[in-house]
Amino acid sequence: MYLAELSSPKLASLSRSTPIVFPIAAIEQHGPHMPLATDSLLLGEVVRRSEALFSDRVVFAPLQWLGNSDHHLDFPGTLSAPPRVYLDLLNGLAENVLRHGFRRLVFLNGHGGNDVPGRQAVFELRQRYRDRTDLMLLMATYWNLAKPEFDQSMVQTEMGHACEWETSMMMRLAPYLVGEVSDLPTVTLSTPFQPAHRGWITQERSVAGYIGEPKIATAEKGERLFEVFTAGTRSLLERVLRWDGVSWHE
Repeated sequence: MYLAELSSPKLASLSRSTPIVFPIAAIEQHGPHMPLATDSLLLGEVVRRSEALFSDRVVFAPLQWLGNSDHHLDFPGTLSAPPRVYLDLLNGLAENVLRHGFRRLVFLNGHGGNDVPGRQAVFELRQRYRDRTDLMLLMATYWNLAKPEFDQSMVQTEMGHACEWETSMMMRLAPYLVGEVSDLPTVTLSTPFQPAHRGWITQERSVAGYIGEPKIATAEKGERLFEVFTAGTRSLLERVLRWDGVSWHE
């Protein structure tokens, strides 16, 4: 079910154990070859495929396109909610549905920059409702929910930015939005000062605005990735539905 398509009485009639999913993504630069809405478009497709699997068992809220993208602000077109503003936004969305009695909330993320504030938001929520044992508060990034089986055709082994994976998915979803990739050089992600974590902005990691190998992307790889990530999302939501409503574990 899509929240935006329900009437208020229809929503009120649902079991308060019905999971409410908040898809969260971004509008930001994706290199010279991909649209600003890449994260939102790709997550929207994962949501579309997932919603079709659950009938009236799960409610999907409208996709939140504004993300935490300050690290991309050197590139024109990026729109960002600063980290603390974004934390308040996520907390506020959750508080809305908690006020209406729903107990199982999932932030389904499609943008790397939302990962840390998303986890912080569910941490803060849990502290405010520490006396409740009936709440399931989750934050998950869709590409971490399942791993593709790699063969010689798939070079990258993890999600990058505007990379082989994202470019392939966009070629499958909206090829007319993908620019020329054949001449784009490989951009390797380096992580200096490990195991410490150094603060960074995107230009320090990639002047071109992408990381990985978009030149080897194909629509066929994109379909495989959509299938894998939809299966991972389905598995997570089935676990949320199976939860006994009390225990820490599933």
